[in-house]
Amino acid sequence: MRSPSPHLELRAVTRRFALVAALQDVSLEVARGQIVCLAGHSGCGKSTLLRVIAGLDRPDAGAALINGHVVSGKGIHVEPEHRRVGFMFQDYALFPHLSVTDNVLFGLRSLERKEAHKRSDEIVGRLRIHHLVNRFPHMLSGGEQQRVALARALAPRPDLLLMDEPFSNLDRDLRDAVRLETLGLLRELGTTVIMVTHDPEEALSAGDRVVLMRRGHVEQSGTGAELYDRPNSAYAAEFFSAFNKLPGRCRNGFVDTPLGRFPAAGVSEGQDGLVYVRPRDLQLRPQGQGAQATVLDHELRGEVEQVRVTVAAHLPPLVVRSSARLIVSAGQEIGLSADPQRVLVFPASA
Repeated sequence: MRSPSPHLELRAVTRRFALVAALQDVSLEVARGQIVCLAGHSGCGKSTLLRVIAGLDRPDAGAALINGHVVSGKGIHVEPEHRRVGFMFQDYALFPHLSVTDNVLFGLRSLERKEAHKRSDEIVGRLRIHHLVNRFPHMLSGGEQQRVALARALAPRPDLLLMDEPFSNLDRDLRDAVRLETLGLLRELGTTVIMVTHDPEEALSAGDRVVLMRRGHVEQSGTGAELYDRPNSAYAAEFFSAFNKLPGRCRNGFVDTPLGRFPAAGVSEGQDGLVYVRPRDLQLRPQGQGAQATVLDHELRGEVEQVRVTVAAHLPPLVVRSSARLIVSAGQEIGLSADPQRVLVFPASA
């Protein structure tokens, strides 16, 4: 049985600005109803990719397809208004001189008045913003502006919704609540979503799939758990988590470090490697068990305790974090170990 074609497909998309490749051979498939997070540091090409999908920017090479039809490619460019794609900007881009109702109606201008108002009332009801309809943007809180921008983007019933850092302007506590509510509604509606974020936690928690970008190309793609637990590069590992790093050289398939020997499948024989260990994956042991370490300091950080230790004078301190109460003191000699299954090893030059 033939599998359905992807809702969105990008084939080796490249976009250059002068001598800089903002996108370089980006290929991607997104299934209908999937929520995909584009993650990466500023300048990696996330927003440019959204603009290419929306039709606001043209690729220099490659092709973009929606529902199996080429919308950008050699000699082809379907204008944004004919792609059935909604775009929610980072700053929401609400019209300051229009009421909430008129902002929502703006994208429905091609419909008859009665149908447009019916659509507007429907999405206003779904987002529970009836009480805001006569207000203007300057009278709204950040969370309210976000909901109005979402209503305007969803009112035309787009096949695909593009969201550029949609929650970044909200305070942390409000951001989490609004994100959960918004994505819950989008899942309920079955909307396909491509969402840009530079926040690692948001990328891991919000998307069915995460696409990590670096310097205009896709570094790694998969579920949040796959990228967090099995990053394919040092860049991917460090984007999603803090690590202790220990240098060593690969001998007979292992890297030797002051913390112990660890399998090094991705490091060539004789090559320098870096062992990556998360602070929560280091365990303090009684003296004489594991590697020998010396406690530098000990801090209580709310739900976790943090201990810094040294295992070699020429190396930076290692950080240990635990939810258990740790009874140690500065200068104390202790043992230290790490589960080899939780350790990552990458070439030192990666």
